[in-house]
Order: sequence, then structure tokens, then C-alpha cells
Amino acid sequence: MPPRILETLACFFAALLITPTEGNERTNVVLFVVDDLGWRDLSCQGSDYYKTPNIDQLANNGVRFTQAYAAAAICSPTRASILTGKYPARLLLTQWLPAGRWDPLKNGKKEGRFLRSLPLEEFTLAEALREADYRTIHLGKWHLGGAPFSLPEHHGFDVNVAGQDHGAPGSYFFPYEGSWKIPTTDLKVFKQTLPDGEPGEYLTDRLTDEALKHIGEEPFFLYFPYYAVHTPLQAKPEKLARYESIPEEDRQGKPAYAAMVESVDDSVGRIVSRLRERELLDKTILILTSDNGGFAGATSNLPLRANKGSHYEGGIRIPLLISGPGIGKGVVSETPVITNDLYPTILELAGVAPEANLSHDGKSLTGLLSGKSGIEERPLFWHYPHYNQHPSSAPVSIVRRGDWKLIHFLETDHEELYDLRNDPGEQNEISTLHPEAVSRLRSELNQWREEVGAEPMLPNPRYQP
Repeated sequence: MPPRILETLACFFAALLITPTEGNERTNVVLFVVDDLGWRDLSCQGSDYYKTPNIDQLANNGVRFTQAYAAAAICSPTRASILTGKYPARLLLTQWLPAGRWDPLKNGKKEGRFLRSLPLEEFTLAEALREADYRTIHLGKWHLGGAPFSLPEHHGFDVNVAGQDHGAPGSYFFPYEGSWKIPTTDLKVFKQTLPDGEPGEYLTDRLTDEALKHIGEEPFFLYFPYYAVHTPLQAKPEKLARYESIPEEDRQGKPAYAAMVESVDDSVGRIVSRLRERELLDKTILILTSDNGGFAGATSNLPLRANKGSHYEGGIRIPLLISGPGIGKGVVSETPVITNDLYPTILELAGVAPEANLSHDGKSLTGLLSGKSGIEERPLFWHYPHYNQHPSSAPVSIVRRGDWKLIHFLETDHEELYDLRNDPGEQNEISTLHPEAVSRLRSELNQWREEVGAEPMLPNPRYQP
């Protein structure tokens, strides 16, 4: 029987086993995913430009991971990994949706096949928690498919506000309308993120208003993937003016982007305040992360190399903060972790039986969070058999093992090796100095690609060099 069919059957039968852990008090979960937020775009991550006091408080009250990774350098695959605990290559969902940047005449390889929506057969984090009697709420960006059968409500969410197929809002201001040119065509699609609102209303604030309405009935899982800080770069005028007054040489990014980051921080502060008012803060897990590195046109990811869309560190290393009951306070962890890990971690923190964890690829971080144990050293993998238009992007497969990072470029078949402990900015390529490490890592990467059924890139017969 084909591996993907076996996985589907396993998910179906395991779903029947989801039960709360006996004797555990139910813990609420709030998961913030800030779109395109770079690794250094928070004060607690070293920025002296962006103002994020509320998010910084999450770090002070919990664990901050300095080597957290997105499962991809672009949005949709990472979001799929969060909701399933699986590598995008295993899901066959490795590209942003709907994609369409491949040029049959200019690109030397044919892109790998990929799905354009999250399969209904996947047993998502929301479905697992709903089976355990959680109320599940989705607010904001979805970008894992669309109508008629691949919206949040089809994947385990009781409530869906603003979750649609598109990856950016028409506008951040009411009436939230805009258009988007479909790649490789001259056609445009109309977008309206919310059907109602008031003149002058700002999307991040409005989504926060909606979130506040759903905090109360327990237990709940609030999944809040902001549209911010994705383009279009549109900010509230009073915040924008403050950042425009900062001399250009002292800026880390564009003033509009900085103002958008501040609005997200305000939102997080409002959510935390409401939890405190309802006396829920001490029994709520709060997680904040991003889906990929910062956008090159908006912010600087230095000292990391490159940006969103690239699989150098600037495109995949992201912020990750986790706080809540039983979690250490003010802890900084240098353990490499990845967005696949959120699925099993949340289930365990929520009191759902560990045997109900359907993740193939994630590891629970609860031992790290409590300080009781670590996790065994393991390799982390990426596979992106596609093209996009972000700077420094290329089709790649990657393995990180310990401090080593091997990048296999799929179009040219060459390899690069970096020592991330001594060279986190990936400035010194050292593959010729360590051929034994390259050989060992290449073997591990090839074995993983075979295991997950990673899509190959084939020669493109229409290529015109």
C-alpha cells in the first residue's frame, strides 16, 4: 500500500484515540503567528529600533528560543507544518499558494509537484484539540486553500474570522479591499478581507477586537495568525509619524513596517490584559512565532544572511516565545527547534494524551520549557524544489545537524557547508575543508528525502539558456 495512503489511515484511526490526560487541568492555548516577522524584529531579540514591550514581557515570563526555525522560507508550507506537525515535503505542500513563479523558458529545472490546499485527510492541531473538547477559534490569515472545502472551518475550527485563500489583505484599512495580479497571467483577483467595519478601522485592531469576544468559554484554542506584518506596508498615521522622525541611518527597517510591528505588539498586550481580567492568564499557554524570515523590502535581518524566500538563516530563523503555567521564566534556549514541534508541544501542554500526538516530524518541547529535560540532538531538514522572486532564493534541500548546515542546490547540484556556531551569518563556505562532514550530511539528507517522498526537480526540456 502506498505510504501516503498508510499515513491517511493512521491519522483516521489515531484521531479516534484523542482524549484528555486524566487528572490534568485543561490549559487554554493562544498561538500568535506574525506574518514575515524577522528573527531580529523584536526588542527582546536584539532590536533597538522596533518597540515591542508587550511581546518582550512574554519572553520575560517564559522561554525564548534563539535558534528557532520555520519549516520553510515562505508562508504556506510553514503554516501547514504548524497545524500538522509534519515537514512540508512529507505533506507535498512545499510552495506558497497559489504560487506560479516558475518560468518554463528561463528556469533550468521543472518545479516539483505540490498541493494547492491542505488536504482534508490531515488531522490538524485544531481537530485534535476539538476532539478533546476545546473550542477552536481562527482569526486572521489562513493561506492554506480556499472555498469551497479548504477553509479553517473545514480543518477543525469552530470559528473563522478573516481566514481566506489569499496571503495578504486587500488593505489594512476599512473597507479592506484590493486586487492582486495572478502570477504568470494578466488577470487580477479582487480581495476583501472582512465584509464590514467602520471608516478608519485598522485590520490588526479589528482582528484583536474579534479575538477579545472569544476569550472566556473554556477550554479554548485561539489561533491568531496576523496578516501583519506582510505587505502592503500600511500603518496607523500616528505610529508611522514617530518612526519617520527617526534618522534613516538609525533605522532597521521601513517606518511603516516598524509601525505595523508596534500595532501587533499592542494587540498582544490587549489579549494578555483580557486574559488577566478574566483570571485566565495563569492557565493559558501563550506562544508567539513567525512563518519565515523578514521581507527584504521591509526590514534588515542582519547579522543573519538573506531574507524571506531564501533558505539562508535570514529566511528561516524566526522568533519563538512560549510562556504559561509550568514553564520557566526568563529562560533563553539555544536548542535548535522547528515549527513542526509546536503540534506535539501544544497537545502535551494542553493535557491531551501524548499517545494522541499524530506528528511524524515534530518533537515535544515540554521538557525544555519546564527545565526538566532537553531533547536529543536531531537533524532538521528543508526541501524547496521551487523558484521564487525573493533575493538570494534558489531551489534547495538542507540538513542541519548540530552546528553543521549543508545546503544542496537542486538546480546546479552544488553544495555549501557552514558552521553555524562560529559563522551564524554564513559568510564562510567550508565544504572543501570538511569533505567527511559533507559526505555524512549528504547521506543523511538523501535518506530523509527518500523517507518523506520529497519531490524531485527534473530537467526542463523547454529551457532556453
